[in-house]
Amino acid sequence: MERYNTVCAHKTNVMLTNGMGTVIYHSTPVVHWDKDKIVLDTGGWFTKTTKLRMNQASNQYGLGYSVYQKAHQWYVEYRGQVRAFDGMMLTLEREGA
Repeated sequence: MERYNTVCAHKTNVMLTNGMGTVIYHSTPVVHWDKDKIVLDTGGWFTKTTKLRMNQASNQYGLGYSVYQKAHQWYVEYRGQVRAFDGMMLTLEREGA
């Protein structure tokens, strides 16, 4: 069973420094956040595990987004809005975070 509450260790590294964080899966920083923004980067790998690592990071570090797939398209729900990935990377502004 997949664990959504913490970032798993298989091929994954987490770096946390001064309120910033990065989750690296294989060699791709799939999630990077600081006080101003959250960057989600598939690295071109739209896989179940990439999506899982993104959601695990959101849950573990309280980032507040959810990544899901519908009809082969990836979406992110964040602060009541849904945005589609229109490329490999998506940036979310953390206004008032």
